[in-house]
Amino acid sequence: MMSCQDLRCDYYLIGCFDKSKFHIRIIIISQCYTLIVKILIISGVIVTLLLAGVGIESYGHTTVYVEEYEIETGWGVEPPIVGIRNDLVIKIIEPGGTPGTVKGVTQVFGNVDASVSFGGASKSLDINSDVRPGYYFSPIIPTKTGSYSVSLQGQIQGTPIDVKIPIEDVEPTGILDFPPTGSSSSSTDIAGIKNAISAIQHDVSTIKSGQADIPSGDGGAAYEYAIFGMSIAVAAIILAVVAMVKRR
Repeated sequence: MMSCQDLRCDYYLIGCFDKSKFHIRIIIISQCYTLIVKILIISGVIVTLLLAGVGIESYGHTTVYVEEYEIETGWGVEPPIVGIRNDLVIKIIEPGGTPGTVKGVTQVFGNVDASVSFGGASKSLDINSDVRPGYYFSPIIPTKTGSYSVSLQGQIQGTPIDVKIPIEDVEPTGILDFPPTGSSSSSTDIAGIKNAISAIQHDVSTIKSGQADIPSGDGGAAYEYAIFGMSIAVAAIILAVVAMVKRR
């Protein structure tokens, strides 16, 4: 095991075990400050690199090759969610001037038509250039869940291109919804409405049977007001049911 002396440091740590008191005491004689500083700096750099590397590239993108051109297509925000604005992003690169390097291909969509398709429907895309050479995007709001694809037809610097590139499926909002709006909450709502209707039916039956405590001086009017109130309650419940159905 390497000691601090091996690292040309004159300080070290000593650990002592006190059996009579059943505990360990660490007696710090001094610090190997040079070694500690180096460890902290290296650890900080590693953590920074790991954190910075998260999310730089979108791993759900699809890449195809047309001769020397590499074309990558996907969503700007992943996972794509139905009804939420997103971007279709396209990256087109080619080999650079020196081996092992690449460069973005600019001004591509003057000669290339782009479209997005879902099932049997398709839509032409208005492509915008990103500030980074070779990067392009087109805003879109996906209105249905499922599989989409991007088609490119035309020429890139004289090279014919005709490709259809599948991209990541659009997901329902349920994967991001909070609190959940699933069937459990709907079942609770329906149960509550059923209970309210049963209570109203019981109250109406009580009034009709004469068991309700209605003042004798104006019994007819009181009865009518009670029935009117019950009718309003039933109407409110019906409206609640309609609202719940529309919410689905």
